[in-house]
Amino acid sequence: MGTSTSESVREHARHAYLEPARRQGEKKVEINVGSVHRALALKNRIPLVCQALKSDKFLSGNGLRLVSESGPPSGQSTTVTYTYEFVENAASIAPRRDAWVELRGALKEVFAELGGGENYLREERESFYGPKERG
Repeated sequence: MGTSTSESVREHARHAYLEPARRQGEKKVEINVGSVHRALALKNRIPLVCQALKSDKFLSGNGLRLVSESGPPSGQSTTVTYTYEFVENAASIAPRRDAWVELRGALKEVFAELGGGENYLREERESFYGPKERG
C-alpha cells in the first residue's frame, strides 16, 4: 500500500521544515503552501496541501499549534503561509520506538536454558527432517 498524498505532504513538511527548525532551536516555523506544492511536484492539489498542513493529525503528531494563517480569504492559494509554534511536551518530542529494538533479548533466558541460540538452531536443523536413515 502506498503513501497517501496527504501523508506525503505531512512527511515533507516534517523533514523539510519542522526538523531543521527544531534542531536550530526555533520556537516558531512558517510553511508556505506553494513551496510544498512545488517541492512535491503536485498538480492542482492546493486544497489538499492546505488541509494536510492544518489537520489535527499534522499538528498533534508534530507537537504544533497553528498560530496564524496568511493569504487570501479563501485560504486556498499558493500564497497561503501557516505559522506554527512548537508546543513542547514529552509526547511530541519523544523519538519513535523501533519494534525490533524492543524485542531484542526477549527470549534470552529461554535460549540460555536450551544451551544458547546457536545450539538450539543446530539441534532444530538436525531434527528438521526426522531421524536419518543409516545405511
